[in-house]
Amino acid sequence: MTKSEQGEAKDMKEDKEEEEDKEEEENNNNLERNQDKTKPKTFVEVTIVGKDKKGIVADTTSYIFKNGGNIEKINQNVVKGLFGMHLEASFPVIDKTRMKRELDVLGKKLEMEVKVHFHEENKIKNVAILVSKEDHCLLKILNAHKAGEIKCNISLIIGSDEKLKSIAESFAVPFFFVNHTEQSVAEREILELIERFDIDLIVLARYMRILTPNFVWRYPNRIINIHPSLLPAFPGAFAYVQAYERGARIIGCTAHFVTEDLDQGPIIIQESFKVTQDDTLETIKAKGQSAEAFALLEAVKLFLEDRLEVNWGKVSYK
Repeated sequence: MTKSEQGEAKDMKEDKEEEEDKEEEENNNNLERNQDKTKPKTFVEVTIVGKDKKGIVADTTSYIFKNGGNIEKINQNVVKGLFGMHLEASFPVIDKTRMKRELDVLGKKLEMEVKVHFHEENKIKNVAILVSKEDHCLLKILNAHKAGEIKCNISLIIGSDEKLKSIAESFAVPFFFVNHTEQSVAEREILELIERFDIDLIVLARYMRILTPNFVWRYPNRIINIHPSLLPAFPGAFAYVQAYERGARIIGCTAHFVTEDLDQGPIIIQESFKVTQDDTLETIKAKGQSAEAFALLEAVKLFLEDRLEVNWGKVSYK
């Protein structure tokens, strides 16, 4: 072999070794990335509500970063001077007691209400059901729970009317009558109950009062409502009447997350039925109630099974 050939062979060998080193390094990097993905993380939800002022977002995000957290989602709103922020973050390691204490301190500093909610896999969730006078959705959920179709603790039922109290008692669920004329007073009492029972999900089972941003912002993507129309069509009150008078051929209902904008929250599930020539407003309402109960129960099931993901105002199934 000539010197020239020997040199070429040496260069080829060095190139090969360099390629092997790069490949090994890439494999190690991939392994580390995969290990990071499999490491258990704790997901934390922080909500802040109060009078709008400077520094709220900066102080909150700074706290998350200083404690090794990664912000997954953040959303903020201001309505008539009322500020609301919803932040979701993930942490590799976390001391829940310390975090709650430190966020309480942060809340006092900001003069805001700061709440933290920890997402725990396989946790049996606590559910609150809000009702008025109609019983079809409430009965559907209570019977499904009794039959073991949904796994949760139905911790309490809150009614704006006492009509459904007997149903709650027959299922041995605590019933609380909250019907203050002033909505802010009613909501304050409801919030106290939600806090006391450590509620994970609030279900509006034909609850006929409109929740304010001050309430809704505290439980983003944790309040499910059933509306008697195929949203975004026919929002607001008397949806079946609206659809009937417009001659709609397909009518239905929508289970959706509640936001500060009435009947505009992310859609979870919809049920529909055809309107026949023989249908009257009353038969449409009867069909609708059956669809409402089914759709609301299905939405609750999906939530309890951690199968719902909300991104950019749209729900996807896991």
